[in-house]
Amino acid sequence: MKFMDVVELIIEDTKYTKDGVHKGMHGWICDPDNINGYYLVCFPRYGEKDDIATIPIKEKDLKVIPILYALRNEEIEAEFE
Repeated sequence: MKFMDVVELIIEDTKYTKDGVHKGMHGWICDPDNINGYYLVCFPRYGEKDDIATIPIKEKDLKVIPILYALRNEEIEAEFE
């Protein structure tokens, strides 16, 4: 994984859900440094809405995907409201 890669969270875990990030959400690696196995990942919303979160995610909990579907984040988020 590298800076600007688009990633998907592949697990549901309270260490991420407390910030509103859930399994299946897509984000992008927004810092080139991997610190102790974690990347800083931004999980955006569609358009000009505020991002869901920008949090450190363990590398093993992510997979690289080919394209960002930010609208999908809002669909997943709505399931937990």
